[in-house]
Amino acid sequence: MKKMGFKEFLYIVPVLFLIGVFSLWPVIQSFTYSFFDYRLNDQTKSELLLSEKFNVDLYSERSFYIERFLNQSMPEITDGEDRQQVEKLIADLNDLNQQFEGQEGVIKISGDVTDQVKNVYESADQLVAELSETYELVQEENLPLLIDDIQNSLVQSNFIGLEGYAKALTDDRLQYSLGVTLAFTIISVFLELVFGLGMAMIMNKAIQGQGFIRVTSLIPWAIPTAVAALMWSYLYDGHYGVVAAIFESLGFIENSTDLLQTSLGGISAVILADVWKTTPYMAILLLAGLQNIPNTLYEAASIDGASKIQQFFKVTLPLLKPSILVALLFRTLDAFRVFDLIYVLTSGGPGGATETMSVYAYKVMFGQMNFGYGSVIVMIMFICVAIIATIYVKVLGTNLMEKN
Repeated sequence: MKKMGFKEFLYIVPVLFLIGVFSLWPVIQSFTYSFFDYRLNDQTKSELLLSEKFNVDLYSERSFYIERFLNQSMPEITDGEDRQQVEKLIADLNDLNQQFEGQEGVIKISGDVTDQVKNVYESADQLVAELSETYELVQEENLPLLIDDIQNSLVQSNFIGLEGYAKALTDDRLQYSLGVTLAFTIISVFLELVFGLGMAMIMNKAIQGQGFIRVTSLIPWAIPTAVAALMWSYLYDGHYGVVAAIFESLGFIENSTDLLQTSLGGISAVILADVWKTTPYMAILLLAGLQNIPNTLYEAASIDGASKIQQFFKVTLPLLKPSILVALLFRTLDAFRVFDLIYVLTSGGPGGATETMSVYAYKVMFGQMNFGYGSVIVMIMFICVAIIATIYVKVLGTNLMEKN
């Protein structure tokens, strides 16, 4: 086999670049975030920190007011030893300020400085508590709060390693959303395969208006998912929805308002909407496989006395297996990652009955601003998708090797 030369390699550089930017880099970022307690709604955890840092501005401001209030309280402090302790505390506060003179924002510090800041906090906290029992200090209520902010000026490392993954193993909500995702994927893909195969066989027949039938069958798939979900939400509405009224009249539900307000009704409604929208896509993929089957095989089977049902199971299905596997691969991966349809239609309700892993990850990341644990959920989804893809590729690859 001829080795790839430098010129041949240059042809695939743009492809490798696009894959790296749009596929690998987001995965690497999510993988990195999953090892941190990364929260945008918490100032102390709003960035990735492997070691402690120091908020110079916060410390400077708090130490200024502590020193000011202690100096104002000095006339009330009559005991000489107490006055010496106050003066020592003020000197320690100023000593730290001098070390960071000219610096601003959040900076890296050594372990010695960390210990020094903690010692200042502990001594200040203890001293103010003792003085408050004996003297009437200026801003006696606010002083402890200011001293607490000295400790808050130390921005702790938010690196948690595998703690996020350990939490995920005991997260009941995540396990439930995984079950919902698997149920949605298995049921919807199975129904889409059955209906899509039926549509493909109809479209494969040489009938009048064949082109028009193929074009019109793709309309549901061509509609944007968010628009389709909004449309189905009106059809499911318990007060004026046509589908809800039909289901009630057929006895599928007791009341039309129950369709989107019960667990079984919610997941059934989501699956129905997904099957309606995506079945045409499955049909087109299978139609391509059907058109590769020679008509001579059906003629030979007919001469041998095979019925239409026998021809389907003995000729169509075996030769269509590679196309079925490819269609199942695409649809399974797509269904497992479903988000927009469910988010627009039910937002994961009622009571989390339709909350898939992607919806749960979105709520954690953008609702709670917890990008660390949200990334853990995303990485678990990535692992599940990788396992599914590997299984399909193994089955597909074995089938193609046998065929060759």
